[in-house]
Amino acid sequence: MQRAAFITGLAGPDLAQEEARFLANARPLGLILFARNCVGHDQIRRLVADALSAIGSDETLVLVDQEGGRVQRLRPPLGRALPPAAAYAELYQRGEQQAACDAAFGAARLVAKDLRELGINTNCAPVLDLPVPGSHAIIGDRAYGTSVEQVVRLARAVAAGFMAGGVLPVIKHIPGHGRATKDSHLDLPVVDTERAELSRTDFAPFKALADIPSAMTAHVVFSDIDPSAPASTSAAVIGDVIRGEIGYDGLLMSDDLGMKALAGTMLERSETVIRAGCDVALHCSGVLAEMEDTAAGVPVLAGQALRRAEQALAVLKNRENFDSALAEDRLVAVIADHTGRSESV
Repeated sequence: MQRAAFITGLAGPDLAQEEARFLANARPLGLILFARNCVGHDQIRRLVADALSAIGSDETLVLVDQEGGRVQRLRPPLGRALPPAAAYAELYQRGEQQAACDAAFGAARLVAKDLRELGINTNCAPVLDLPVPGSHAIIGDRAYGTSVEQVVRLARAVAAGFMAGGVLPVIKHIPGHGRATKDSHLDLPVVDTERAELSRTDFAPFKALADIPSAMTAHVVFSDIDPSAPASTSAAVIGDVIRGEIGYDGLLMSDDLGMKALAGTMLERSETVIRAGCDVALHCSGVLAEMEDTAAGVPVLAGQALRRAEQALAVLKNRENFDSALAEDRLVAVIADHTGRSESV
């Protein structure tokens, strides 16, 4: 499997000729879709099929961000209405822990079914970040709670639901974005918390779910570990913390290279995340010149990175049976409960 170590966005709902030529030459490991790429079910299937045909391989990760709440690229009528992670957290915190886990698993299994029917096989979820008082709202209700135990149980259920439906989950944002006081889409967050406390809290959910086959890095500086670079471009954070302390040996992709937390040209950014230890660079804008620069900065997948990519692709072969009616009922109940509580605040 000779594939380049990056995932690329596309410009719009139809594959342009120049994009097809780019995909054929560059052969990225994956694609990522956004709302700009999704206007109808048949159109999404056609776009994915055309892109895979250009790449020349069905063994391609096709990603989307379909967390629920604020972050879902497929909204009604393209996709079902989904509550934020906080809805399951509310249920869990009221003492209905198993019900919350069952609902989270069922919803993820339903989402997996929906995505696979569109040709999408990878979901950039669940979020394992632990928000703290004073942190930026960029995580907020995307989190499954503020305690390690709760986040681990709910996120484990979500990841299991995706994998049972043949969809690869991507845990994020490793080793933790919850303490950031800035939005890394717009600025570079710096976390000054001591490493011992980070190990006890922020890093712990990722360590507990280190067996999940794919993860996305955080564009966050952890000054007690490496004050000079965010985790995505820090060999110290990736080597010592993510691969070392956390013990993560799955496919590691950067967060989007286009975010303002990173510096340098797109070529320099792609080179830097790979050099730091990411297996794959993620580029989302769909701007062809940037896509070409990203491709120029990454190698062909080989060695450990190739092994991890193959292990991630193996998840796509799963298709376990499930009670979709029961899962639908649980999801409706969670949405109604969360909506009622939100309106009463």
